Amino acid sequence: MFNAMDKESISKAIQEAVSYIQSKTTLKPAIGLILGSGLGMLAEQIEDATRIPFEDIPNFPKPTIAGHSGNLIIGKISGKNIAVMQGRVHYYEGYDTGTITFPVRVLAKLGIETLILTNACGGVSKHFSPGELMVIEDHLSFFCPSPLRGANLDEFGERFIDMSKAYTPDLVELAVKTAKSLGIKLQKGVYGYWQGPTYETAAEIRAFITLGADVVGMSTVPEAIVARHCGLKTMGISCITNMACIYTTDGTNHEEVIEMGKRVAGDFIKLLRAIMSAL
Repeated sequence: MFNAMDKESISKAIQEAVSYIQSKTTLKPAIGLILGSGLGMLAEQIEDATRIPFEDIPNFPKPTIAGHSGNLIIGKISGKNIAVMQGRVHYYEGYDTGTITFPVRVLAKLGIETLILTNACGGVSKHFSPGELMVIEDHLSFFCPSPLRGANLDEFGERFIDMSKAYTPDLVELAVKTAKSLGIKLQKGVYGYWQGPTYETAAEIRAFITLGADVVGMSTVPEAIVARHCGLKTMGISCITNMACIYTTDGTNHEEVIEMGKRVAGDFIKLLRAIMSAL
């Protein structure tokens, strides 16, 4: 687990992963994209693609959850060199947050300058509906053990990192402008992090509402924190797959999340491609 390792060991592990990936492709990605639950199909549209299973990359964590294929794909979309993570790992799978965010550091070392994070999430704001997309303006990380805990990796960033602009404002506005030009409804809001794997209780959702969250999910925040530490421009876009339990009597299940993600994928992919083209 990376949070408990010394920085020399972590740096060595990162470089081993970077060297392996570079041995498989000469393409230098400028944009990184992490695909959440049900969104992996965008990876099929990558041109000149080199597909590398996570399990082949030294020190890379492996997903255990349905909807996360576990491939790193390097190629081109909309004429831009990109590195796409087809799936991710989560804290609830037993990994610490240093391990969860290890791939972000690898992407930074590969040379990306912009990281786009996507996820499936539950709607907390009563003004949202399943099937809508939301660009993340800010997040609540109270339930997220810090991925920066432990030895500071000085080669990436300083010990104490300002998080007042965790999601790059210019990229938020780019997402809004792009969605409007495509006729796609795009909400703006605050993402609340939840450790999982349980979905939230009604009392917990009411607490999130009081704290200011518009959606809630089990990913993205650790990656955004490390992206900020690495000095990357960062955008987050959520697919609202269901409403939180206070709005329904049917409960929530993972199959529902995956199915809605697939249903919305057309607009989501169209939006992501247009954003990457504009970067």
